[in-house]
Amino acid sequence: MSLTPRIAIDAMGGDVGVRVMCAGAAMARHQHDGLRFLLVGDETRIKTALDNHPNLRAASEIIHTDKVVSGEDKPSQALRNGRGSSMGLAIDALKRGDAGGAVSAGNTGALMAMAKLALRTMPGIDRPALAALLPSLGDNDVVMLDLGANTDCDATNLVQFAVMGAAYARTAMGLERPRVALLNIGTEELKGTDEIRDAAAMLRGAEHLPMEFTGFIEGDKLSRGHVDVVVHDGFSGNIALKTIEGTARFVTDLLRRAFTSSVRSKIGFLISRPATELLRHHLDPNNHNGAVFLGLNGVVLKSHGSADAKGVANAVHLCAELVEKDITRQVTEDLANFRGSAAA
Repeated sequence: MSLTPRIAIDAMGGDVGVRVMCAGAAMARHQHDGLRFLLVGDETRIKTALDNHPNLRAASEIIHTDKVVSGEDKPSQALRNGRGSSMGLAIDALKRGDAGGAVSAGNTGALMAMAKLALRTMPGIDRPALAALLPSLGDNDVVMLDLGANTDCDATNLVQFAVMGAAYARTAMGLERPRVALLNIGTEELKGTDEIRDAAAMLRGAEHLPMEFTGFIEGDKLSRGHVDVVVHDGFSGNIALKTIEGTARFVTDLLRRAFTSSVRSKIGFLISRPATELLRHHLDPNNHNGAVFLGLNGVVLKSHGSADAKGVANAVHLCAELVEKDITRQVTEDLANFRGSAAA
C-alpha cells in the first residue's frame, strides 16, 4: 500500500464551501506530509482557493464540475441526478482506484446512497454503518455506531456493527482488545428489545475476536470512558449524538454567559481561563470531526457540514490514517473470523 495515499475531496459539498475545504486539506498536508489530493468541484473556484496554499497546489489534481448535490436532495434524487456532481465524481475516483479514500461535507443520506451503490458492501455485511469518535473521560475517545444510516436494525446488523466498530477502534486508536457495549435502557440482561438481547447473546459467544463484549451501557455513561465502542441502531444513535452535541453547546454557552454577566465574573474568567480553554478544546466538535462509513469496499468519510478548516483537516487526516492502516482489510478479516466461528 502506498505510504502517501491520495484523497478525493468533494470541494463543493456542505455549508463551508471550496475555500474552507481547501484550507482544511492544506492543513492536513502540513500535519500528514506526503498526502496527495484530487480536488473535485468548480475549477475556477478551486484554483482561486489554491492561491493561498501553494503546498496543497503542488500535491493536487483538479477534477472539474459545477454540479452539486444539495442538502435538500433525497438519496433517490442523488442517485438519479448526482453522478456528475462533485460528490459523485469523488466517489467514482475511489471506485476506479485513482484515490485511496474520499471526504465530503455534503448531504449524508446522498453520500451513503451513492457510496453504497458505487463501492458495494463488504462480503458478510448487510448494511454499512456510520461511525464517529466522540470525546470521553477515559484514556481515549469512544467509537459510536450506527449514527443514522440505518434506523431499523435486527440483531445480526448490531453484531456486524460491533465487529466493524471494534476493528475501527483498533485501527484509529491502537487498542488491541476494545471494550464493546450495546446501548440499552438498562444494564440488566432482561432489559431492551428482542433485537438487542439477541445481539448480546451472539456477542457473548464471540470470545475468539480481538474485542471484549462488556454487555449493556446506558446513555448517561457514554462519555465516562468505561467502554471503547458503543453499538446501537441509527435511530437511537442519531438521537444520542445530537443530544451530546447539544449538551456540549449548552455548557459552552452557559459558561460564556456566566463569565460575562458581571465585572467579578469576568475577573473569575481570567483566573480560570486555562481550565475553561481546556474544556472548550475538549467540547469543540471540530476536534472530533469525521464520521466513516464502515462496511463499504472503500474508505469514505463524512465531514460535518459546518466544520471549519481545522475540522476538515481532522477528517482528512483520519481518512488518510484509515487508508494507510487498511481498515477495509481488518474489517473483512474480523467478519470472516466471526462467520467461521458461528458456522463451526
